Amino acid sequence: MHLDPATLLVVNSTVTLLVGVLFLVSWRQAPEERMLAFWGAAHLVGAVGTAGLALRGQIPDLLSVGLANAVVLSAYGLIWSGVRAFERRRAHVGLALVGALVWCVLCLVPAFYGSVTLRVIYASAVATIYCGGATVEIWRGRAERLASRVTAAAVLWLHGAFYFVRIPATLLAPPVLNPNPLISPWVAILCFVTILFSIAAAFTLMALVKERAERQQRIAASTDALTGVCNRRAFSEAARTALGTHAVGALLLFDLDRFKAVNDRHGHAVGDAVLVGFCTMATSLLPSDALVGRLGGEEFVCYLPGASPAEALARAEELRRTFAQLRVPELPELRVSVSVGIAQAGAGSGFDALMRRADAALYDAKNGGRDRVAVAESAAARAA
Repeated sequence: MHLDPATLLVVNSTVTLLVGVLFLVSWRQAPEERMLAFWGAAHLVGAVGTAGLALRGQIPDLLSVGLANAVVLSAYGLIWSGVRAFERRRAHVGLALVGALVWCVLCLVPAFYGSVTLRVIYASAVATIYCGGATVEIWRGRAERLASRVTAAAVLWLHGAFYFVRIPATLLAPPVLNPNPLISPWVAILCFVTILFSIAAAFTLMALVKERAERQQRIAASTDALTGVCNRRAFSEAARTALGTHAVGALLLFDLDRFKAVNDRHGHAVGDAVLVGFCTMATSLLPSDALVGRLGGEEFVCYLPGASPAEALARAEELRRTFAQLRVPELPELRVSVSVGIAQAGAGSGFDALMRRADAALYDAKNGGRDRVAVAESAAARAA
């Protein structure tokens, strides 16, 4: 079966156009996702450039060779910019257009413009660089665990690898000039590869955006909006899991002393700042595996997996002393303190029972004069 090269290019242009529209429609629904705008623009630009290539022989070569290829190269640059935007890095639109601008300048050189081999090598090298750069950007962001990240990197890498292979292939078998320059096996191969790339990019890149949105929603649902630590539900789930994993640990229950007076005297803005300040201090002083959560109001909780009684007491005292030393130059009369209740976990400890023991210890600390740490009686001691 013989497929007309111009028809293949038109099909390629149509598919690329539809993908571009899909990205832009998605961007309209989520204007804050700038990467969708970049990817949509890239595919629309690519569709226009491919349409120009399809008109080779029907329009001046200056347009079908010079301008159309420049437009296609700029599309690859915009894809790279979109990936950078997705990874929350500067998009560098200027660098995205460098490949196309250099192409235009080189086309003014007769030796370059008259050599199909040189044109193919340069265009392939630019596409390889942009696809390779986009692959690197996607891979650099792998700390953000998204299921489609590896697939997206693979799609971009494979497309760049195709263009990379095209360079030595062109050197080994230079293109033969025909009356119709579109009659070449490479044209058909390039059309099929580009169509597959456009479809794969639509699925994988859209999946990346969707997965990130879902991940952010999960984080928001489990995070206290003011302080950024776990909310009550998320902390309970994480602590129950940790209790099942570690044989020992300690639960620390915090209550900011006389917090209502802080709000009444200095206002809720200062009160909120005190809450945020306490959480910032706690997360900076506690070990990285500590679970910190806000139970509500001025009450916070922390689970220290694997902590011994001595370590838990030392951590609680350090937090208590550090918080009591908090000073705000603009509010010299502001004084804050925290009371802490500690319950030690052991084999078979249940979360609810641990919370009750820590709460009883916190009650003792408050009744004992506040700004102090109290340790709950262990289950073994109570049994004795």
